[in-house]
Amino acid sequence: MPTLRGWAALGAAFALAILWIGFGERMLLAVAVFLAAAVAFGMGYVRSSAPRARLTRHISPVQVHDGDRAIVQLSLVSGRRLHSAIVEDVVHSLGTASFVAERVDESEPMTARYEVLCKPRGVYKVGPAIVKVRDPMALAESVSSGRRSDRLVVFPMVEDLSGLPLVRGQDPNVNSARANFSHSGGDDFFTLREYQRGDDLRRVHWPSSARNDELMIKQLEMPWQSRALVLLDIRAEAYSTPESFEHAVRGAASAMRHLYRQGFSPTMWSGSAGSTPVNTTQAYGLAMEELATVTSTSGLDFAVLMSRLRRDGLAGGALVMVTGVLDGDGVSVFKTLSRDYYKTIVMTVSERENEALHQIQRAGAVAVASGPASKWAPAWKESMEKTWSTASAG
Repeated sequence: MPTLRGWAALGAAFALAILWIGFGERMLLAVAVFLAAAVAFGMGYVRSSAPRARLTRHISPVQVHDGDRAIVQLSLVSGRRLHSAIVEDVVHSLGTASFVAERVDESEPMTARYEVLCKPRGVYKVGPAIVKVRDPMALAESVSSGRRSDRLVVFPMVEDLSGLPLVRGQDPNVNSARANFSHSGGDDFFTLREYQRGDDLRRVHWPSSARNDELMIKQLEMPWQSRALVLLDIRAEAYSTPESFEHAVRGAASAMRHLYRQGFSPTMWSGSAGSTPVNTTQAYGLAMEELATVTSTSGLDFAVLMSRLRRDGLAGGALVMVTGVLDGDGVSVFKTLSRDYYKTIVMTVSERENEALHQIQRAGAVAVASGPASKWAPAWKESMEKTWSTASAG
């Protein structure tokens, strides 16, 4: 199709033709014919050139944290020499990158890179890219869209937490403030269950899968004390501002990464129908992707949801509950779930303590309070050190 310059040329040709009719000057007709012919030639040129252009994309890395940068590399290869080739690549909701090559030689790739500031968290679609090929006079262009699009996953921002509360180690008779558990769990067979996204395919029990006509996973026994639950309160009523909810998401992501690195096998719950167990690198990525897309919701019956979650049989060494300003429903959930965990940590997005927070502290919970404009790491470290200084020997 004609470019803006091409449409201008056609408009000029039409005007010159009208003037020729009025004045009978042959030079006007000659110029009008020349302009129209030039546009027609350009359209024929780009129509034959465009299908021979091939575009590839590479993103590094494809999973980043909020505030990090990703590099996108584009490579254009043409089957013939092209003039004025334009490549546009869109990272939806984040921006568009455009590149112009005055000439692309045959079979010699044109490579271009651009940097994406990955902010805020979320899952972004990259592409498909658009390749525009123009004739030498830029009177016409052919636009072709690539078939491939990629995903760029922006995890929540995380902080490096330090320290853990006193939990039971591998010997249930000995307390430990340093996790020494295995990500893979025990080696003893426990049960069979249906395949879940992120499971290690090496644990598929093929005879049972064939009988049931669906993949069945061998569930190995997981040491009780190495299990943990990271619970994100998604009730909109618990947060005074959107920034408070974002701070809570960052706290949940930081706690999950910290527990996973320290040897726990945490389970993430952030409002989905089920919970996401994190015992492999792939499962960790899926849980972080869940946090990348989580949103707050109004009108949830938090206590009922947690009662259902408890019926799933979750229990273990540590429970991390992340919420906004702790209220009566939050205290009720704490009472429901904390009985199944050796130690409970409640992370609240608040500038000051309230009676509900004092209530769970008296019940044995570790409280970590941090305002929306503050950091989680200092408050976490201070709270952990308090548990070490007040712990009794043995």
